[in-house]
Amino acid sequence: MTNPTAPLPIIAGSPETAPASAPGRRTAGMAMAVASALAFSSSGPLVKPLLEGGWSLGAALFIRIGVAALILSPFLIRAVARERGFLRRHGLALIAFGAMPVVGCQLFYFSAMQRMPVAVALLIQYLAPVLLVIWVWLTTRRRPSPTVIAGSVVAMAGLVLVVDIAGARFDFWGTLLALGAALCTCVYFVMAERTGDTLPPLVLAAGGMVVATAIIGSLLLTGILPFTTSTVLADVVGMQLPPVVVLLWVGAATGTAYALGVSAVPRTGSRLASFIGLSEVLFALGFAWLLLAEAPAPVQFIGGALILVGVVLVRLDADRTTTAVSPRVPARAAA
Repeated sequence: MTNPTAPLPIIAGSPETAPASAPGRRTAGMAMAVASALAFSSSGPLVKPLLEGGWSLGAALFIRIGVAALILSPFLIRAVARERGFLRRHGLALIAFGAMPVVGCQLFYFSAMQRMPVAVALLIQYLAPVLLVIWVWLTTRRRPSPTVIAGSVVAMAGLVLVVDIAGARFDFWGTLLALGAALCTCVYFVMAERTGDTLPPLVLAAGGMVVATAIIGSLLLTGILPFTTSTVLADVVGMQLPPVVVLLWVGAATGTAYALGVSAVPRTGSRLASFIGLSEVLFALGFAWLLLAEAPAPVQFIGGALILVGVVLVRLDADRTTTAVSPRVPARAAA
């Protein structure tokens, strides 16, 4: 199967195409992608009480990403120790991953959130799967199949219902910032798909976390981002938890989410992984319901069902593509 993304020169040694994923490999990748979305979605409802209790966003992000970097750093240390010149060869990729999918995505999103309703900012950020479909169309000049187009439309319709944008106002700069978050999300999926033997997914995630921690630390030191902490206990499910406990959990969840996410994308392809990533919105609703007693509206359940239908349609197209290509593999090998 032709790789659904164009080669990304920023990752040294990237192959131009990747072989079709075996059904078992894709299934494992889908499970990883769902687990990654689950881990990502747990952060927001847990960080919200800290921000309401007096923590600045910069302080919360620094500890969150710093803990994730500590958890994943052994993979980076091992890669640097085993390969001479590793940082010289892959340093640009690590910097790009840390700057865009990690720092850029979060700063763009939270900046947009300050100018427009959270639901609208979230909706624009999660246009990433559609942007990836358009990107593949433009770079390969191959029109998406009707199944993919239908899946995109159904999933986006479900997302609109889930985030509930009724009565939202339009803000030009907020829209641009949210689109920046969407583009950074696209970079996350594309870079993760281009990983391989030369740059393993876990090493990319570890390096990105370390770079992101350094970037946020620099923004805090220069005063661009304020650093404010508080000793006020966080109210989570009726329990009063120390902020350090909440942030350690969020950091561990973030490290797990990125590790599973970048490992899933090479197995499923960036397009399918990006649509599965929409389940993060559904899990976030569930965690907000469980942890913050914010019950979803009935229409949001309908939206969640539509998102799942859209993901299934995209998955069916991936299965048909693999089936169409696989019969040619033995003949090519024999030749």
